[in-house]
Amino acid sequence: MEKILVVEDDRAVQRVLRRLFESEGYAVEITPDGKSGLAAFHSSNPSAVVLDLRLPQIPGNRVCYEIKTETPSLPVIVLSGKTEVADKVLLLELGADDYVTKPFSPRELLARVRAAIRRANRADFGDSFAFGDISVDFAKMELTRAGQQVSMTAQEFKLLKFFAQSPGRVVSRADLLNKVWGYQEYPSTRTVDNQICKLRMKLEDDPEKPVHFLTVRDAGYKFIP
Repeated sequence: MEKILVVEDDRAVQRVLRRLFESEGYAVEITPDGKSGLAAFHSSNPSAVVLDLRLPQIPGNRVCYEIKTETPSLPVIVLSGKTEVADKVLLLELGADDYVTKPFSPRELLARVRAAIRRANRADFGDSFAFGDISVDFAKMELTRAGQQVSMTAQEFKLLKFFAQSPGRVVSRADLLNKVWGYQEYPSTRTVDNQICKLRMKLEDDPEKPVHFLTVRDAGYKFIP
């Protein structure tokens, strides 16, 4: 049975979400603050997280960041009373898969959670992945295009795997620096642009008109398998 972790301090919303997800066959674990939410994330292996932003102890945006840093492929759907575009962009840059504004439609939220889980399940490919005429074995660090071996650096494999685990999600340059390069090797955002350019040269039919590694203006990049 798939489990939904709900991190929400409002008891009325807790009851609504428990009824909603349990009626659809999901197991539900509810935690009322950021600290217990992170503890449940580490111990219960949920299929998705529904996360309020305004939480006691640890704020929701920090919880989102911690979860997506450790498990980029785990869907996180944010619930918030905030409606500003800047807030939504920030949460998406932190890795949130979707953003639902309160008050919300329970059926719409359910549909969004289901869609996020489906996307994550498609991305849970282990060491092998394929898109277009490209096949990748991440364990062996081997990539073929139309049956022909393509030389790839370790960093290019790492970047490609990160994208493959988050298909369709807009990822900021800062997020890529944090997740792919890490704080110990913190380069400039130009490094990210150069690596994307190299992936396009190797893996796109027309690097000038990419269909897989897309630039999202003023936001970052998006991978479309």
